[in-house]
Amino acid sequence: MTNGKMIDIKAFIDERPIAPYQWLLVALCFLVVIADGMDVAIMGFVAPSIIHDWGISRPAFGLVMSAAPIGLVIGALAAGPASDRVGRKGVLIASVSLFGVFTIATALTQSPMAMALLRLLTGIGLGAAMPNTTTLLSEYAPQRKRSLLITIMFTGFNLGSALIGFAAGWLIPAHGWRSVLIFGGALPLALIPLQLWLLPESARLLAVRGAPSARIGAVLARVCGARFSGDEVFVSNEPRLPTRKPIGVLFSHGYGLMTVALWVTYFMGLLVIYLLTGWLPTLMKDAGLSVTTAANTTAMFQIGGTIGAILVGWTMDKIRPAPVISAAYVGGALCVLGLGWIGALSSSLTLLVFLAGFCMSGAQTGLNAFAPGRYPTAARATGVSWMLGMGRFGSIFGSAIGGALLGLGWQFGAILAMLAIPAALAAIAILLAQRTRIAEAAVQVNAAH
Repeated sequence: MTNGKMIDIKAFIDERPIAPYQWLLVALCFLVVIADGMDVAIMGFVAPSIIHDWGISRPAFGLVMSAAPIGLVIGALAAGPASDRVGRKGVLIASVSLFGVFTIATALTQSPMAMALLRLLTGIGLGAAMPNTTTLLSEYAPQRKRSLLITIMFTGFNLGSALIGFAAGWLIPAHGWRSVLIFGGALPLALIPLQLWLLPESARLLAVRGAPSARIGAVLARVCGARFSGDEVFVSNEPRLPTRKPIGVLFSHGYGLMTVALWVTYFMGLLVIYLLTGWLPTLMKDAGLSVTTAANTTAMFQIGGTIGAILVGWTMDKIRPAPVISAAYVGGALCVLGLGWIGALSSSLTLLVFLAGFCMSGAQTGLNAFAPGRYPTAARATGVSWMLGMGRFGSIFGSAIGGALLGLGWQFGAILAMLAIPAALAAIAILLAQRTRIAEAAVQVNAAH
């Protein structure tokens, strides 16, 4: 029982054991990320059937394939400020509804142009979902387990991508490609009632926005399994901000250099991951390996990434997180350099691809767990979502540059070795993000005094 005192919400959550409702929140966010992973990957599985049925060329279908990534950028950049203004719960439910409805609508289209438009709208919903699950979970997870819980949540993305692949393999022969899109949209919509019923609003955001203590206490008691007397005052003790606009906070003194460093890190990491996973099967096939071998070897990247994410998250909770992420990026740089050195026909290829996934995806997922704690509550969703949004340009650039380098005649070894450069830059940038934040925070404290 807590009686008549001021309660710092973050400290309260950090000091208590993890309650059953907090584990339920992890599960709810995990399910959203699974649905997100399904709908991001879905077009890759139905594209061959659509191209065959509609009798269009692959370049013509490229408009459809590129629409969702553009939507992901728009959704990420828009969702954070909206979430910081109106709340995590409402924006998250709206984003899940958006990509569920438009994925089903995509199944009803009859032309590439209409499909591209709907995939753009779907991408906006997809881009808005991930930063909000990250932010909400980070605000209810205790500090000692925060990185591990967030990285576990992110493994749902790979699971969802695999799930829709298995579903496509079963549904397309029996019911056609449209059934896969209907399935992919139905799952997120099925989550909406659960979210409306069980998803809490962020207690820390409520405190920052001046919500009544009775409301904050009710939410916090429900999630943490606590009991309050009713006369508590709930606060979120954070530095005074120079502006009330969430986007302005990102570039204000104390956060600006760190924000840029996080963007560079995320951009470089996604550039490596998307170029590697998008073009590795083609590079291996061109080097003389079979399609089956190329696909199975590339799948080891995802398996390594899932294991790496959990281990990196666990380690981040034990020691300083920025050096852990940086070390993982350095490991990724060494792995891709090694891949370029040994060549596609080496017996060590599969092992190095696994280790590259372990390091690169582990570091990238760890960065998702690292970023929320760098920003104050009033701008946390904006900080996370803009990092994700700016990083998406890295995924677009990585996918595009792979084709360009192949067109210039670059071979397996040269392309893979080149990827060590952005991986190393990511390792440096994350350390700069940590150092600039510490330095700027010290300036803030001195100025306040």
